Amino acid sequence: MPSFDAIVIGAGQSGPFLAARMVAKGMKVALIERKFLGGTCVNAGCMPTKTLVASARAAHVARRGADYGVLIPGTIDIDMTVVRKRAQAVTMNARNGLINWFAGMDGMTVIYGHARFEDAHTVRVNGDTLRAPKIFLNVGARPTIPDMQGIGSIDYLTSTSIIHLDQLPRHLAVIGGSYIGLEFAQMYRRFGAEVTVIERGPKLASREDADISDAIADILRSEGIAVHTDADGIGFAKTTDGIEVSIGNGQSPIEASHVLVATGRTPNTGDLGLDKAGVATDRRGYITVDDRLATNVEGIWALGDCNGRGAFTHTSYNDFEIAAANLLDGEDRKLSDRILAYALYIDPPLGRVGMSEKEARATGRKIMISTRPMSRVGRANERAETKGFMKVIADAETQQILGAAILGIEGDEAIHGFIDAMNAKAPYPVLKWAVPIHPTVSELIPTLLGDLKAV
Repeated sequence: MPSFDAIVIGAGQSGPFLAARMVAKGMKVALIERKFLGGTCVNAGCMPTKTLVASARAAHVARRGADYGVLIPGTIDIDMTVVRKRAQAVTMNARNGLINWFAGMDGMTVIYGHARFEDAHTVRVNGDTLRAPKIFLNVGARPTIPDMQGIGSIDYLTSTSIIHLDQLPRHLAVIGGSYIGLEFAQMYRRFGAEVTVIERGPKLASREDADISDAIADILRSEGIAVHTDADGIGFAKTTDGIEVSIGNGQSPIEASHVLVATGRTPNTGDLGLDKAGVATDRRGYITVDDRLATNVEGIWALGDCNGRGAFTHTSYNDFEIAAANLLDGEDRKLSDRILAYALYIDPPLGRVGMSEKEARATGRKIMISTRPMSRVGRANERAETKGFMKVIADAETQQILGAAILGIEGDEAIHGFIDAMNAKAPYPVLKWAVPIHPTVSELIPTLLGDLKAV
């Protein structure tokens, strides 16, 4: 029975880097991956999808060329085969980089296969049994397919399969109005497809404040995307020419050529034999962890999407940083110290950090709020991209910034001014008196903070 100092199951954005750190410390490590190194981000998430977003934006800008005095004769045509191959090349470069990195690493054993627990310190993979005193789970998540009427009768797409399309849908119906679905909706509309977004809830991007959700819907509708919310009767039926998608709520069905199901993600924890190891999960299948990512079983940790404590590449990587700091560097870092930030990559993007207004109000604090339209931003006007707005929430008594949102051009970058200030625990007047560079998006941040008012 081969023994290791540590076994890492899953090669997403936590496991490989933690494995590499342990090997650098002289440990003998087995990294087990059932499919591809790099996890969702490299193979079916951030890297391929943001490459597709870039292609879609290029088409959008080209169509608007005349607005900038750039005349492009003829129509703007999209070669989806080239688009797909470009995204695939980005993925393969990243995946092969990981393969080559590990191949030259003494002390690292990479095993491709499906690992299952035999007991708390033993796993079986490809018929072999491996033991280690430390086991780290970084098994990620997969698209959730809800039980909707007729779903079994159609060929539907998920966020994993749609990136392999090399044809343009005639009419793409996107089921789910959250981050993944909205990115694909705008992307395929810009490629030239007719697109309809169907959301069960009353708002798109439901975790956001209502003003942000409404602005997102306005942006999508302005590009010709049909948006249906409060869809209480979603169902599907195969037709001669495609798929009939029922919406409910008194609305007429639509005829789609393709359906993308983007209704959330499910952790890949159901087939690991967690019961044999005694590892606890919550009702949704996420592995329960403490503030330092340890499970209820000594010697087993869970990192990344499978622990339900963050659903982003950067939070998964931060899980690695926390585990490595605590286990290898003698530090004491905690999940509860993390200030959550993320982005929605429609165009213009939404950058978000900390609490929403709704969350801040729920704490009972005395809060201050300020908003400014992107039309007040010089760069936005120069680029003729003035959709969206900025918003910041602060604690009226401590003067700490509680949260911020920038829905607008370069909002995913400009939000880092707030992220850095919040992590530094700097009161908002410190940032208010900064002197940012002109002309940038960030230059409006001091003005935004100067307009904070108690509500």
